Amino acid sequence: MTSGGERLTYNSYLKVPQLLELQNFESSPAAHDELLFIVIHQAYELWFKLILFELDQVAEEIEKNEIYEAGRLLQRVLQIEKLLVQQIHVLETMTPRDFLRFRSALNPASGFQSIQFREVEFLTGIRDTSVMAHIDQTDQDHRRLLARLAEPSLRTRFYRLLEREGFEVVVPEEGEVLEGERLEKNLAALLPLYRHPEKRFHLYTLAESLVEHDQNILLWRFHHVRVVERLLGTKPGTGGSSGVAYLSSTLEKRAYPQLWQVRGLLSDDEIYGAS
Repeated sequence: MTSGGERLTYNSYLKVPQLLELQNFESSPAAHDELLFIVIHQAYELWFKLILFELDQVAEEIEKNEIYEAGRLLQRVLQIEKLLVQQIHVLETMTPRDFLRFRSALNPASGFQSIQFREVEFLTGIRDTSVMAHIDQTDQDHRRLLARLAEPSLRTRFYRLLEREGFEVVVPEEGEVLEGERLEKNLAALLPLYRHPEKRFHLYTLAESLVEHDQNILLWRFHHVRVVERLLGTKPGTGGSSGVAYLSSTLEKRAYPQLWQVRGLLSDDEIYGAS
């Protein structure tokens, strides 16, 4: 029974009737492919909601030194992200001509304005705050983004965890790119974890899961760029960006560059025992 005393059904539990009323066409006459476009992006926002829910819990588990549980929940996020990378290619079933039938009706809306995707970035540790000036935000949206910027990112929490686990690391400031001695110190501290993953397997798995999370965001960006290029070519984005050129410029963003770099320090001679 529901809290209102009614018999619970599949439709009432999932609010299916209400959900199916949320796909409203902006094109007139209605363009056939606009429904596809709406459903794809609404589905993304639902998945982003779940990703944020899980990443918030990952952050809590890291704070409690529950390394196994943090890694287990992060694996769920990784599976969702793989789905998102594949999902975007459904848009390629549209022809460029069919997209243009309703694209002008979307102006000035843009995927660039997804508040939840920016929350995922900020929570992960990608803190490019310049995007704030270009996102159309309500007061509530603005508060949500500021709250994300005010809390420690997963990157910060991970390096604090390493400290607690006895690794002599520098905890980078939010958005900081380590260089020089500070970078060398962290790489030296991380190297034993990658030389002997079996000794701290749960911690190593968590580190690699964070790398994969970073990689999945990168892959999603790359696939997004290619899909947009197939549909739009070099046209400007509806939200005022330069379109493909802007999207391509985001492909170097990484939250965990040191975790990417440290594997390059592993020696072939060490691994194979050569003299």
